[in-house]
Amino acid sequence: MAGATTTAPLAISIGDPAGVGPEIIAAAWERRETDALPPFLAIGDARAIRAVWNGPIAILSDPTHAAAAFATALPLIQVDDPGEIVPGQPNLAGARCALDSLELACGLARQGMASGLVTGPVAKSQLAAIGFAYPGQTEFVAERCGMSAGNAVMMLAGPSLRTVPITVHVPVADVPRLLSVELIVGRARITARALTRDFGIETPRLAIAGLNPHAGESGTLGREEIEIIRPAIDMLREDGIDVIGPLPADTMFHPPARARYDAALCMYHDQALIPLKALHFDDGVNITLGLPIIRTSPDHGTAFDIAGTGAASPNAMIAAIRMAADCAARRR
Repeated sequence: MAGATTTAPLAISIGDPAGVGPEIIAAAWERRETDALPPFLAIGDARAIRAVWNGPIAILSDPTHAAAAFATALPLIQVDDPGEIVPGQPNLAGARCALDSLELACGLARQGMASGLVTGPVAKSQLAAIGFAYPGQTEFVAERCGMSAGNAVMMLAGPSLRTVPITVHVPVADVPRLLSVELIVGRARITARALTRDFGIETPRLAIAGLNPHAGESGTLGREEIEIIRPAIDMLREDGIDVIGPLPADTMFHPPARARYDAALCMYHDQALIPLKALHFDDGVNITLGLPIIRTSPDHGTAFDIAGTGAASPNAMIAAIRMAADCAARRR
């Protein structure tokens, strides 16, 4: 039965309380037995959950009690009360709740009181308005783990595809100057290690996309493949990593092509996220590689426009919970 374990529960930060985070966490708990989910502990505001769900909540002060409570109620540690929360109407108090939730959940994972961290979706604009100076939750978690943000790698993962953007939240016009041999090699090494450590793939196979159409067409459509990407691939092969590329991005995501690799490294954000979301919009997971803790997140945003309507699917949250639990078990 779900909850029958001595393993520390996963900690789930609620995200922005006016978004869909509260309801997809509650819906995941409702499916704990049918989906065989491990015990998890929500961190956030009980009032925000009760605004969208009338199920049982067990408010705890000690996270070690979460597994015992999990069978009959959603365990929750309450952060500072943000006041009344209206689904779909974010405010600064809700942003502070989201940040407090993230801070506490991250701390539990770092201390070993949670077996992993699952982060609910946040509104970056709201967080910025309260002084949050990080590009996203990934960089915040990396710093709290004592790491440079550059050593934390974003992977988007679904049942049939894993992708890693080499550059992330930057303008497309800046991508060519930001790419370097060192950046590609560093991201690829972290990805290969994580595929072994967290996904149990003994000999990971990597595919690296080109930047330009047709992977540069031998230099006639751009020289980044010749001057940056190929030298990076050569270095990775010298390391003994199984890697192919640079591949034209428009031909590397159909089923036979995907069968040739375990993860695709892409040069920029949309090159990685468009194929992942086209294939796994409802069950894609954002996992941060290279951290001393496990961190996953559903690969979607706050969806303020549907918050509180019951239209939000919990499938991506459930997939994030499962992936965090699987990775934590492999590390153990």
